[in-house]
Amino acid sequence: MLKRVAAAALAGAVLLIGGCGNSQDDQAPGACLVGNEAYLKSLERAPAPVLLGGTTPISDCLVPQQEAGQLASIGQEMIVAATKLNAEARKVPGGQASVELGYLIGAVSNGADAVHTDLVRRLNSSARFSETGGTLPASFERAFGRGYTAGRSSG
Repeated sequence: MLKRVAAAALAGAVLLIGGCGNSQDDQAPGACLVGNEAYLKSLERAPAPVLLGGTTPISDCLVPQQEAGQLASIGQEMIVAATKLNAEARKVPGGQASVELGYLIGAVSNGADAVHTDLVRRLNSSARFSETGGTLPASFERAFGRGYTAGRSSG
């Protein structure tokens, strides 16, 4: 009887240890672990569906219980991409950069959960930056909105 209890306890411990610390819930797909230039290149397709590495929607880069270092790395590249797109969008407010920027924010919003709140806030700040502190023109808002809607649905 004692051997059975010990064997059952050992089997339970092995299952418990095997289930901990090896979860895929904290790892983004490899296609997400790229520099901002790869995000920018992929976003050129917006408002059509954007796939990183030809296979991965941007929303898939934000996973539940994401490991902090990975989130920081992915988030930094997304923020740099958003900052570059914002600079372009301020030059031509109704242009493609505004659509791409909206798509990025929509896709991130689509994939985000509570652990990604700070990233979403920082991306929105980068996207809507204005040197004067005012709002961006209506042409920006329209183009951004087209991209955002597409990003929420297919990003």
